[in-house]
Amino acid sequence: MSEQFSPAFHVAPHVARALSLKMPVVALESTVITHGLPKPDNLALAADMEAVVRNGGATPATIGVLKGKVIVGLAEDALRELADAPAPRKISIRDYGAAIAQKASGGTTVAATLYAAHLAGIRVFATGGIGGVHRWPPHDVSADLPALASYPAIVVCAGAKAILDLPATLEMLETLAVPVVGYQTDEFPAFYSRESGLKVPQRADSPKEVAAIAKAHWELGLKSAVLVVVPPPEEAALPREEVDQAIAQALREAEAQGVRGQASTPFLLARVSQLTGRASLEANLALLKNNAAVAAQIARALYPARGQYMV
Repeated sequence: MSEQFSPAFHVAPHVARALSLKMPVVALESTVITHGLPKPDNLALAADMEAVVRNGGATPATIGVLKGKVIVGLAEDALRELADAPAPRKISIRDYGAAIAQKASGGTTVAATLYAAHLAGIRVFATGGIGGVHRWPPHDVSADLPALASYPAIVVCAGAKAILDLPATLEMLETLAVPVVGYQTDEFPAFYSRESGLKVPQRADSPKEVAAIAKAHWELGLKSAVLVVVPPPEEAALPREEVDQAIAQALREAEAQGVRGQASTPFLLARVSQLTGRASLEANLALLKNNAAVAAQIARALYPARGQYMV
């Protein structure tokens, strides 16, 4: 674990113990709890993802900000408090200072979670979909992308959120030299859908192969994350055409209402969910739990035996 840089940064004892013993740990983000899912699905999903990680033989470490404290490994009561918060903040890396100084609570984005996981020494992180280049306005680029270029971890996701410009996001990842690895797939998944029409530059078919790719990448002195993209489970995935139609309508509404910046993603995801009924919500829940399961397997591959660390 990295040296604690701030009294506001806390690693839960059970997470610190697992890290000190070189046991597998999986970081989990919390904006899906505060901004990504409706109540009570948000709290149920948080508990389910942690259970999936534990069942996979790893220690879950959900990261969030509670009353000005950055916590790596939120306890059950803290997760409930965050899920029930009346006006939680959406906290990216730039927002940490204000949230700490103002003793605010909120969910950490992919970028903020990745940064906190890096400080704690966690090498595997499971999320739903990363942020990227927006379709409108096109200059709106998520802080997730430069964070992926800066902090070494294996980030397991279902690609980028489908509301984004996926070709531009994939190109930006190439520009930033972030390896994109398709897990048992040759195609970049489109979050709710298994297909995007975009090919991934590399493929891996096992947790051990993913771990070996990350090991080789970092041993060269490269500092970026390794992005592992996993298609959503086939039984829960939505047809690409159905999702594209809902996204197109949601984008028109966002533009008409002037929705921009950090408000864009929650607005668009909520409208897509409304336009597709509960189908997109069920797909979201299924892919999040699937990603957590894959991440636990990869974390175990990084720690092939207790007290040993492959990378």
